[in-house]
Amino acid sequence: MKHEFVLPIAVLMICFVASARAVTLGEVLQTTLDKNPAIQEAKAGLEQAAGQRLVFRSVVWPQAEVAVPAGVQAGHRAGENGVKGFGILRGLLDQTLFDMAVPPSLRRGDIEVLMAEQQLNVAVVDQLHAARLAFYTALYNRSLESIQDEQRRKLQENVATQKNRLDAGLTDRSAFTSATVQADELVPQIEAAHRAYTDAQLKLAGAMGIDPAKSSLPEPEGELTFVPTHLDVNSATAAALQRRADLKLARLFARAANEDQRIIAAGYYPSIGGHIRGEYVPVKGIHRQESTSKTQDFIGSEILERATYTWRVIDNGQVGGAVLKARAAREENEVTCRKLDANVSRELSRITNDLQAIDARETSLATASAAAEESARTVRENVASGLVSPLEYRVTQTAFLKTKSGLLSAVYQHNLALAEWDRATGRYFQFSDQPAQPNDSMK
Repeated sequence: MKHEFVLPIAVLMICFVASARAVTLGEVLQTTLDKNPAIQEAKAGLEQAAGQRLVFRSVVWPQAEVAVPAGVQAGHRAGENGVKGFGILRGLLDQTLFDMAVPPSLRRGDIEVLMAEQQLNVAVVDQLHAARLAFYTALYNRSLESIQDEQRRKLQENVATQKNRLDAGLTDRSAFTSATVQADELVPQIEAAHRAYTDAQLKLAGAMGIDPAKSSLPEPEGELTFVPTHLDVNSATAAALQRRADLKLARLFARAANEDQRIIAAGYYPSIGGHIRGEYVPVKGIHRQESTSKTQDFIGSEILERATYTWRVIDNGQVGGAVLKARAAREENEVTCRKLDANVSRELSRITNDLQAIDARETSLATASAAAEESARTVRENVASGLVSPLEYRVTQTAFLKTKSGLLSAVYQHNLALAEWDRATGRYFQFSDQPAQPNDSMK
């Protein structure tokens, strides 16, 4: 019975590993663009906005109605039959001839569609950025786990060396215990890095629209790299003000609030409407309802045309209050736009300063890591012969792990800062417009 359970589990694990597919950053961005649920929902919002535009434009078009009432008229009059069937065709046509709400309504309908498009763009930027961060986080934690695991393997070799020296009587038990403790200290760190890697994979799968219950988690391909960058804040600020979708959306909200105010304020002005009523009666001798005359009140075919002129002379506060409310919303949106525009330069300056600090830190850690690696290698070669104390070995190995992990962290922070720069400058749209370029642009 024991073998019957072990074999299927082994086969399952082999199949799971084989089904895991490595993905590049370009593939992640393209899949996110195609399958991300939030982006798909934002695309559906475009259809809703198109329908809302028709509602705003309906004030321009005529309204026509057709009714066909029919029935039986009963009763006795001199010289008439007692029961008559009848049918009437009625038509109604209303057309706005003049209304101050028409121009802002047309503009408001167009803005509604533009807002939906920019909301889609905002969703694209947010989801692509989240997918990119998850990709970098997964690479970082996988590399960190690899570094720690490699370091633990070396420490385990030292444990075996100290055990042999203890058995040979060349050292005391404290050296063996110290080596064992040092090796075991890395176990929780390795487990924490592995959990963080799995969490990043789950976030990456969510951004890519992958169901973890039906498919294996994506395996990021490649390693984090460091490429020195030189950024121009002034030119990037000007480009960001033109490209960023969230800024465009904020401006559209301000424009929409302005048009809403104009539509409401149209209630102060007169409106003129044209109306046409028509009735067609194919039979004769049908009296109007409750008629008692034999020769009067016959229903016949007719067409009536008229125009109506409406002007609210006294406002009881219904229009004025709504206008004040819309004006407050417009002013609030305009203030938000100015704040967002002013914050662009500050945000880009902050990212630039962060990148400069990270670059300096990476340069320093690269030098320190090389020196720590050489020192750790020398000490490791001499510890087996007893020329180096266990304490010195522990210090050098800890310093090497710290500097190498710090170097990896600096490279990781460098890539995150570049991702933030691309988001703040609106560069993500080059990935959505040209799907073949993301992988090259991210190198």
